[in-house]
Amino acid sequence: MGEMSEVGRLILLGAPLGNPADASARLREVLSSADVVAAEDTRRLTRLARDLDITVGGRIVSYFEGNEERRTPELVEAILGGYVVALVTDGGMPSVSDPGYRLVRATLDVGAPVTVAPGPSAVTTALAVSGLPCDRFCFEGFLPRTPGGRRSRLRALAAEERTLVFFEAPHRIGATLTDLADAFGADRPAALCRELTKTYEEVLRRPLGELARWAAEGDPRGEITLVVAGAPVTVPERPDDDTLRAAVAEREAAGRSRRDAITEVATEYALRRRDVYTIVHS
Repeated sequence: MGEMSEVGRLILLGAPLGNPADASARLREVLSSADVVAAEDTRRLTRLARDLDITVGGRIVSYFEGNEERRTPELVEAILGGYVVALVTDGGMPSVSDPGYRLVRATLDVGAPVTVAPGPSAVTTALAVSGLPCDRFCFEGFLPRTPGGRRSRLRALAAEERTLVFFEAPHRIGATLTDLADAFGADRPAALCRELTKTYEEVLRRPLGELARWAAEGDPRGEITLVVAGAPVTVPERPDDDTLRAAVAEREAAGRSRRDAITEVATEYALRRRDVYTIVHS
């Protein structure tokens, strides 16, 4: 590569999950104009460009889990040399359980700009069609591959009240669903989303126990995103007024201010602070 006078930049590209029609106009523009396109799978990139009827104008290099440590410094050097580097994965957003984080961090560390051409995400797509609460959620990505590690992680998540989103490989989904049913309860609502936006898209909205039996009886294929309802929110029973006063007094005796003591008690019993204040001062 020759020398250029200005610092370039890194552009993260949100690629279609499966349906090329989901590609944005900006994705097409950046793929056509970037000096370097780093792709998780160069063959998929070539196929995507053909489906979009565009020509990738810059140099195409591979950037995947096996070579990202070695290739990251090369791409950062190109950015510092004034080149525009675009990063695209097989589908969805780079860095989200896909290669990208290492390059983003390295680019920021040298003071070069990073921007994004937003696009599809399997996380939010599955969440939206799951039929489960979407106002609060957390993304857990891929669970540990070993049975012991997976079960330990799920035990730690069993009380999580937010909706959970996981990625899982088809050959492990049966064991994962069984472990989920054991840790969360067989009746916990869930949605298994398979091959999103593709020809054979399938969304199964069933309790974890039923999904585990479905997986055991069949041979799931394709890319899977699993959405699981959060743990039911338990509201403690409201104690009587004397108990509330005693709880506030106990905290005050321990060194809390009355204001903080009232706030803590109100939070613990899911009450309005004003109501606890009135009870304490009545």
